[in-house]
Order: sequence, then C-alpha cells, then structure tokens
Amino acid sequence: MDYGKLIGIVSERPRNFAWLLGAGTSRSAGLPTATDILWDLKRRYYCREENQEVTQQDIQNGAVRSKIQAYMISKGFPALWADNEYSIYFERIFGDDYERQSAYLSAMLSEKRVALSVGCRALGALIAAEQTRAIFTTNFDTVVEKAVAEVSGKSMSAFHLEGSYAASDALDNEQYPLYVKLHGDFRYRSIKNLTADLASQNVELGRCFINACNRFGLIVTGYSGRDASVMELLKSVLQTSNPFPHGLYWTGLTKSYIPAPVKELFEVAEKRGVKTHYITIETFDAFLLRLWRNIPNKPTALNAKVRKTQYAAVNIPVPTPLTSGKALRINAVPVSLPTHCLALQLKSMVDWAAIQDAEQASLDELILTKAESVLMWGKRSVAEALFKGNVVDFKLEDISAQVGDLKNHLYLKAFIEKALGRALVRNKPLLCRNAYHRTFLVADRFSKDQAKLASVSKIVGSVHGEIRGALTVVSDKHPRQDQVSWAEAVQISVEEKNGQYWLILDPDIWIWPRRAKRDVTEFLDGRRGDRFNAKTDHLTSAWSQILFEGATQGSIVELKPFGEGDESENPTFQIEMGTTFSRQRRA
Repeated sequence: MDYGKLIGIVSERPRNFAWLLGAGTSRSAGLPTATDILWDLKRRYYCREENQEVTQQDIQNGAVRSKIQAYMISKGFPALWADNEYSIYFERIFGDDYERQSAYLSAMLSEKRVALSVGCRALGALIAAEQTRAIFTTNFDTVVEKAVAEVSGKSMSAFHLEGSYAASDALDNEQYPLYVKLHGDFRYRSIKNLTADLASQNVELGRCFINACNRFGLIVTGYSGRDASVMELLKSVLQTSNPFPHGLYWTGLTKSYIPAPVKELFEVAEKRGVKTHYITIETFDAFLLRLWRNIPNKPTALNAKVRKTQYAAVNIPVPTPLTSGKALRINAVPVSLPTHCLALQLKSMVDWAAIQDAEQASLDELILTKAESVLMWGKRSVAEALFKGNVVDFKLEDISAQVGDLKNHLYLKAFIEKALGRALVRNKPLLCRNAYHRTFLVADRFSKDQAKLASVSKIVGSVHGEIRGALTVVSDKHPRQDQVSWAEAVQISVEEKNGQYWLILDPDIWIWPRRAKRDVTEFLDGRRGDRFNAKTDHLTSAWSQILFEGATQGSIVELKPFGEGDESENPTFQIEMGTTFSRQRRA
C-alpha cells in the first residue's frame, strides 16, 4: 500500500485503530535497545573479570566487540544472537539479585536519558486528543507516559503484569486511553524466572490484547516481529470470530524487507479475510508527524507542543533596571536528525585514510564514517565504484540509539554535521568544508551567484578575497608557495540541550590553504575586531537568510544533502524556524 494512502485511512478515523509499538519508538527517544544493553553487560563483565578498561565508545569498534564476544563464549555464555542470550546474561551477571538488576535497568532506561523526538510528541498528542484509544507495546520504559505528560500536562498509567487483570476490565468498560505493556516487569525478572502467578498475569495481558484486536484495526510500528510470544498473540487473534475488523497495517523502514514471521502472519490473515498491508516509511518520527499533520481539527495547544516552535503574538514586559538580566539571542534553531543510513558490507575492512580518500574522490557524492562498519550516505553505485569490488552488500543501519547519545558517539556527530552541511549548501553559492572534525559553510568565491551573499556583504563588506603579501611557508610536504585567501564562513554544529537537538550557527572566517591559518592571525584579528554582540547578531541573521531562504517564522524546513536517493541514501533534516532567547542572569 502507498504510504500516503495509509495516512489517509488512519487520519479519517484514527479511533478505529489500536497501536502496537516496538523498540523503534523508544530508540527514537534516544534510549538503548536490547542489543545495546546486551553489549553493555558484556563490556562490564569483561572489564570486571579481566581488570580491563573498555569504554562505551570502545565497544562501538568491531575488533573490540569480537574480542569481548570470544571471551564471553569461552566463559560459557551463549552465542551471539542466541534466543536465550538476553535472559542468560541477566541470570549469570545478576543471579537472583533482582534489586541490582532493577537498579541497572532503571539507570539504562532512566527518564533523564529520554529525549522526546517529534514522533514521540505526535504520539503523545494523538493519545491526549483521544484520537488513539488503545496502545500496546513490547517496551518497558516510560517514553509514552512522558510524551503524554509533556504535550498535555496529564498523566497516563500503563497496565503491566502487576495490574494485568484490570486491563481487560478497562477495555470492557471503554476506559480509554488504554496503555498496556505486554512485557510488563521483564526489566525486573526475565520470563524464565517469572512465578506461576506472574505467568498467569501475562496471559491476562494477552487476553486484553486479543479482545482489543477484535474491536480495532491494528497499526504496528517500530516492531520487527522477532518476538515469538507477541507473534503468537497476533496469530491467536486470527483464531477469533472478528480479527482486526479495520485491517492490519505493518510499517517497516524504506528498503527493508517483510520479515518471515510477518509474511506467515499475513498469509493466515488473508485466508481469514483480513485486510493486510506492509507499508514502508522513512522513520518513526516522519510517520507520526505526517499522520498528526493530517488529523483534522487538532487542538491548538497540543499542536504547539508537537511543533514546539510556533509564531505567536507576545507581550513581554520590559525588565526593570537591576532586577533582571538582558534577553540574549541564541544562535540556534531546533533540528530533527535522521536515524538511518547505509552500512557497507566489505570483503576486507578499510582504514580511515582509505575512507577519507574515497570520500574526497566521490566529489561530494558520498558522506562516510567508520564505526563497527563503514557507514555512508550517498549513492550505492558511487560507493561500489570507489571501493573497487570490495563491497559485498549494503545494509540499512539503524543509528537512532547513537543519535540519541551523540556526546558519546563523536564520530557520528561529525558524520551528521557533515551531511547537514551538505544539505545546507545545496543550490547556494557556498562550499561545505571540514577541518578537525568541524564543519564550515564557506562563501564560494568562484560562484556566479554572488547576489545571494548580499545579506552578509551588507554587514562586513567583501565576503572573500586574497590576503595581500601573505604566501604559504615552503616545506618538504609543500614545496610551492601559494597565495593565501580568505572567505566569510559559518561553522555549524549540532548540540543537545533539554532533550532537543539544536543547529548552532557560529560566524567565522575560512582561510585557504588551511595550514596557513596560524600565519595570518593579524589579518583575522583585524577583521574580527569589531564583531561584538550587535554585529554578530546581525551577521547570524544574515547567514540564516542565506541558509533558510524564504522560510518564515514557525515553519519547518526540510533539507537533504543530495538531489536524489531514498532515505537511506539521502537523509532528511527538519529544521524548525524560530528565534530563541535566553535570559542572562545576574550574579
């Protein structure tokens, strides 16, 4: 089914559908997945037993993972991806000390780590607006509860194992919204260690789910279908008299394939006359935001919370002298980041130098970085040509967990900033340049469209030129003297504050060649000498005009680094236009 058709069907009658949410929802909010938790457990165990120091950053390295996995197997732990891997690690590491297990998972899944994305806020708004009546999840974090609280100020409790019997009663009495955590207290006890009483309560939650699927259609998102117990529940629905009366819609990411268990489920469902469709979406955030935008008669207050930045008339009293600090403009705008890219499956791993050479040779058609594998955005065909037969395949890579924790994944931060820089300079007289893992947007002195740089030139005069008398220093590596040139530029960076990612704009000056920068400090000091608050504020506004041409206050700008390609090749950045201020506090 076409993506847009699904949006149309659900937005017309959203109350006809229940939702089944998987790990993709929590991953979008920056929480670790079960796989992330597993590797953290392995890292901790290895460090404790072998008296080694391995950081969370180190564990991103494939060689480090291989070494630790080999060690764990030597100690009798299960093979990688074994069905019982998760429960065995918890049993072996925590034993029957459920208090330690609870404390560990509470820290890993703490609300302090949650950074609600626009998709989470849209989901919370759908629930708060009573457009979504029943939600089931395989997760056991508090992302959904926090989303509802943030957008509406209301609280919402979940039914889980300890209150399983009440869930069916709530459904029978139409006490909506109904929110059920199918895995309940699994963060406290693995399924293998559940008492008979808790196991029967788990059956009660399943019964509630089956009854709901006899009343509603079902939308599945962020869930892979790999959990056998949940798939059995879905099959049980098909044995009832009225399964999924409004259809079964399963969403997957672009370029993904229908998982085998889902195919099997669809085959049985179609024999029962159930409408089944597998729909590819860009991301969880894009799907939920698009759905929310198409919901008619949205409450204004909820819509403002989803969008976060809205144009509105305000009446701010002027601070009285000596009682408050000044209102300072912040050079930042909210940005939503992509959560997927491509991972190159190579016959033999390449080093950083080879990656940098390939990226440079691509002539701005590839953006590359190295983690456990080589990650990329750009055309597959270009990568195949540049790596000359070394590419075995391309895998869709979910980087949402790392995106939610960029401060501990700096290689990914530079990767994202580079892609964002490419997106910002497209069709503009600007160049995207990188130096020391930082990204700069530089006025292109050779562009024929210099008029687009007028907003900056009105403030600083010329936007590029040569530095008279400045030549590069001759060395063995650089035997030729070159003329040193300069151009106005803006450094961009992505930073997280208060659960939101921000695009930071910092006006700067670029020097060619880059190695000559330390030799022209007098020129730089002279050019920057009068750039105090007021002038820097105007210069930041001028750069905003160039980068977000035509954007209005409160609008959302969508940018891509390349002219074509699917979401895995050509990611989308969403920037919410608005001016941000901070109150300067007095000592």
